[in-house]
Amino acid sequence: MWGASVTAVMVLTEFLDVGLNTVNKAAMNRGLSDFVLVLYSNIFAIFILAPCIFIFYRKRTPPLITWSTICKIFLLGVLSYAGQICTYIGLGYASPTLASAMADLTPAFTFLFSIISRMEKLDLGIKSSHAKSLGTLASISGALVVTLYKGMPLTGTPSKNRLLDEVLVIPQSNWIVGGFLLASHSVIFAIILNVQTWIIRGYPAEMMVTLICNIFVAILSSVVSVIVEKDPNAWRLGLNMELIAIVYTAAFAVAFRSVVHKWALRKKGPIYVSMFKPLGMVIALAMGITFLGDKLYLGSLLGVAIIAIGFYAVIWGQAQEDKMVADTEICDSEQSSTKHPLLSNRGLVV
Repeated sequence: MWGASVTAVMVLTEFLDVGLNTVNKAAMNRGLSDFVLVLYSNIFAIFILAPCIFIFYRKRTPPLITWSTICKIFLLGVLSYAGQICTYIGLGYASPTLASAMADLTPAFTFLFSIISRMEKLDLGIKSSHAKSLGTLASISGALVVTLYKGMPLTGTPSKNRLLDEVLVIPQSNWIVGGFLLASHSVIFAIILNVQTWIIRGYPAEMMVTLICNIFVAILSSVVSVIVEKDPNAWRLGLNMELIAIVYTAAFAVAFRSVVHKWALRKKGPIYVSMFKPLGMVIALAMGITFLGDKLYLGSLLGVAIIAIGFYAVIWGQAQEDKMVADTEICDSEQSSTKHPLLSNRGLVV
């Protein structure tokens, strides 16, 4: 039941994530500063999370936090700030399409860092490890096919590759800088997933960790923003696209998505969470065809099929590993009952 719940919430998160880059890009084109966006969105997220935590822990006690956990969360805050800055500056130089393409590299980096940090075990003698490894490679390949290859049109009249169209519009130097920063975010985000798993398995309070992390990010961002952003007009907000972008980023990306990721990381691990990034390309493609009248191309159809196969392989591998863990726990419980028969029958205890 929990496995299906985690998958459903992660898919919903990717649906909400599809429009985030587009909204932020539109706001940046209207003059929204990258540094102001990071600062305001984290401050707003603090005011969103604080009452939620108060309500959630009103009748229960949160886990006791230690200085060691606070230091770990501070490290997470530094990484989160670096990742957000790379994302928004890179998005300003490039485009939402390139941002989606670079995000598809996240599973590869996450897989590598998870093996190095031993968050995930790679046993090539087990079918579940084979499935997760091949599924990760398939999903990355499928996402790249969707982004970079169109093929013959299956509906309507042919048009150029969207990514190539954007290359012609955006100067090559900006495109290279933006691509490098967005790729850097994929590396940082892969590290963040492993660090969050490390923290949340020792301190299982997702909202508390997210709130403390946001406070650290807000402090770091305020120091950097005051130094970097000299234009006083950049700090003014009105009822416009800039405000929509900040509220959207705060409520969804900084608060809701962060909590959901930590919850899924605690239950499933970093590779599982990273696998939903290529799925975002499928969602964006389907929504474009359904609501915007975009044309369907052979490359897109092939890419979606490859992503679906890879995604299913990883989900199947994760399910097999969860089953093995459950079977091991049951076996250990039965052995314990056999060794201590008095514990298995309270009626025999005087």
